[in-house]
Amino acid sequence: MEKVVLAFSGGLDTTVCVKLLEEEYNYEVVTACVDVGQPAEELQKSQNSADKINTGKHYIIDAKDEFANEYIARGIKANAEYEGYPLSTALARPLIAMKIIEIAEKEGATAIAHGCTGKGNDQFRFEAIIRSMSDFKIIAPIREMNLTRTEEKAYAESKGIELSYDKIYSIDENLWGRAIEGDVLEDPANEPPEEIYEWTKSAEDAKDTPTKVSIEFEEGVPIAINGEMMGLVDLINKANEIAGENGVGRVDIIENRMIGLKSREIYETPGAKLLIAAHQALEELVLTTDELRFAEYMSTLYADLVYRALWQEPLRDDLDQAIDN
Repeated sequence: MEKVVLAFSGGLDTTVCVKLLEEEYNYEVVTACVDVGQPAEELQKSQNSADKINTGKHYIIDAKDEFANEYIARGIKANAEYEGYPLSTALARPLIAMKIIEIAEKEGATAIAHGCTGKGNDQFRFEAIIRSMSDFKIIAPIREMNLTRTEEKAYAESKGIELSYDKIYSIDENLWGRAIEGDVLEDPANEPPEEIYEWTKSAEDAKDTPTKVSIEFEEGVPIAINGEMMGLVDLINKANEIAGENGVGRVDIIENRMIGLKSREIYETPGAKLLIAAHQALEELVLTTDELRFAEYMSTLYADLVYRALWQEPLRDDLDQAIDN
């Protein structure tokens, strides 16, 4: 029997995918979860779900440092924001896909699978990397079978799969930010309930006195905060804490997705907002007028490439080199 490696979170979509891949596609399934800074309980959930559904093998890959130093650092240097939000989810997807390719090669698999639907951006972000960096077949059971969440739940129940249905919102969290959507948030007329936020205080609950923050950069990358040198992962966590308690980092936008849909998206990116603002202030200090104008153009273009699943586009590498210079 041929093997498939499934990018696995332990949520409804990917858990249902395990049984679909086994029974409808006739594959032996290996599951893999890439840690890019999601909560420890989410990582444990992926392990617990893999254990319950009896996958042949489950990997949890720690990629936090690589995510920070090879992806977030580039995003900071480029001031990469798409329509006002720092690219937390979009920056993580290429790395996750490349780690899944490594597992597939190690396992001798012939295919890679994901649980994306046909409505979002992630299907393109995963598949662009897999197609450009490997020859693996791609399987997307939820999209290919056009399953709704109601149908997925019914299928899970019919197969005796234990699932928790208490999750109201769809949340994607990593080191660089939280993306929150679904339920009442889909109507732009609805004010986001305070309960959805975990990293940021509201304007009412934020600190009443200003917090002064100093950030030291080396070649465009932050290396110290308030005089304390630290690795980028720890520095981002500290920036999240400082900015969040001051009510910085909430983004509520009508986002233009790749497939032409508009969607109401809520983001929490306190550290990202703080570090990008500091980097822009540094640029204002040292760049010429013409360089600043060109940097602004490059920033918009860079964010657009990353958002639209074009991490492997040669122009992205060209922009990195120009920004580094």
